[in-house]
Amino acid sequence: MVKEFQKNYALILGGSSGLGYASALKLAQHGMNLIIFYRAARMQTEEMKAKFDILRSYEVELLTINSDATREDRLEENLLKIKAFLKDQKLSVLLHSISKGNLKPLTGTHTLSTNDFQQTIHSMGISLYSWTKALFEAHLFAKPARILSFTSEGSIRPMTSYAAVSAAKATLEAINRSIALEFAPYQITSNCIQAGVTDTLSLSMIPMYEELKKASLVRNPHNELTTPERVANVVYLLSKEEASWITGTVIKVDGGESLQ
Repeated sequence: MVKEFQKNYALILGGSSGLGYASALKLAQHGMNLIIFYRAARMQTEEMKAKFDILRSYEVELLTINSDATREDRLEENLLKIKAFLKDQKLSVLLHSISKGNLKPLTGTHTLSTNDFQQTIHSMGISLYSWTKALFEAHLFAKPARILSFTSEGSIRPMTSYAAVSAAKATLEAINRSIALEFAPYQITSNCIQAGVTDTLSLSMIPMYEELKKASLVRNPHNELTTPERVANVVYLLSKEEASWITGTVIKVDGGESLQ
């Protein structure tokens, strides 16, 4: 396997499971050095160590930080850790893979509150800009650099108990477009990846997720679900030099699921 990223560094926000970890694995296989933010309880220590040891087996530099990447009050502290690890190197990739939101209905009992919306929109949408701004002002982006984030069809397609996340994903896509426009002079591109329904821990949190999977199999022309590895392949492609002219868009990675 060609290790074309050996001198490059990526920061992954939410890289211990699902799409984030699959992307970390794919990039590590091609030599990308990694900084991974994740959230895990003490009882998950051995599980996390095993996952990160797999990444290290590809002989990449790896910094893992068990911290809530959505916390604005920890941003400065976390930047210092990143700077110390990078030394005189810069980030070629920022991957936003944060899944932290409220899955409640709009009607009935235990409905979404205004605070639920605000917290979800900040965590899964606005935090993309918070990190982009902080890294840019700290002069930590390489030239060129890629900013990538994960969205979903839910940004435009309503689903029960998904309203807060839907609003967050729509916010994420709007911020993505603006970053692409305003950071272009600094050789920074920004794109969203819209994965099809993927059987991850995040999906299992959605009410009636088994029904959602079944419906997706019917919709998908391949009669298959999207896998984290298929999505990670596109993260890899967009990290390559040849992707430099792709920016400000939403790229569907769903095997044609959204066609019907």
